[in-house]
Amino acid sequence: MRYPSAHKSETHQKIVNDASRRIRSEGITGAAVSAVMRDSGLTHGGFYKHFESKHDLLTESLSAGFQEIADRLTQAAELSRSQPPWKAIVKTYLSLEFCNHVEYGCPLAALGPELARADPAMKPKIFEELKKYKSRMLPFMPGQRTADKERAFFSIFSTMVGAIEVARMLPEPIMREKVLASARDLLLRSF
Repeated sequence: MRYPSAHKSETHQKIVNDASRRIRSEGITGAAVSAVMRDSGLTHGGFYKHFESKHDLLTESLSAGFQEIADRLTQAAELSRSQPPWKAIVKTYLSLEFCNHVEYGCPLAALGPELARADPAMKPKIFEELKKYKSRMLPFMPGQRTADKERAFFSIFSTMVGAIEVARMLPEPIMREKVLASARDLLLRSF
C-alpha cells in the first residue's frame, strides 16, 4: 500500500510529539523506543524509517517540548492586557495545572538533572534548544536593555524551574500550591 508523501511527515511529527510528552513524563531513560512507537500505533521496526538513532528522536522531542512550552508562554504574554507580559508568563508557568501535567510542561523542569548528565554528543543540541527558548522569552522580560532582560530571564526561569521541581515532589495539591504561590509572589514583587 502506498501512502501520500505527506503521510511520512505527519507520522514522523506524531512520533516526535508522543515521544516529547512521554520523555517529559517518564524521563529520558524511561522513554523506550518500543513504548514511543507503540504510543504512535507503530511497530518498533518502523522506528528507523524515521530516525537514525534514539538520540535523534530525543533531540527532536526536546525541541518539540521547548517549542510547545514557549508557544504557550508566548500566548499568555501576548494576551496579557492589564499586566506586564512577564507577569503573565510567571502566573502561567507557576500554576497548579502546569505543575500537575509534567507531560505538557517545560522540559527544564521535567528533565533538568537528566539533561545535565546527557551524553556529551547531545550537549551542543541541548544548548541550542536552550538558546532558542531564551530568545523567545527575552522580549517579554522586564528591563530596558538586553543585558537587563537576560538577567531577569535567568533569575525568573531559574526560580520557576526550581519551584516546579520542588512542588512536583510533594504529595498534596495544597502543599504544591503553597510552594508555587510563594515563588510566584516573590517573583511578581521582585522586578
